[in-house]
Amino acid sequence: MALMAAIVATMLVPPVALALGLALRLFDIPLSVVATFGGALNVYVGTLVWWLGGFGLALVYAAFAFPWHAA
Repeated sequence: MALMAAIVATMLVPPVALALGLALRLFDIPLSVVATFGGALNVYVGTLVWWLGGFGLALVYAAFAFPWHAA
């Protein structure tokens, strides 16, 4: 189940980042500000934190979508 959640989280990060970056561009906010939590983290750690957030949500989704009662 964790593997499925990791795959889903990894597949969702690029399109969500692209959409968020384009939406923030309308307000002249760079994506790096969001990715680094306002500069509190570096880009790599910020991206990891965002991925872990997506992983947590995907893990909850996988737990509910997993066929627990299948024979």
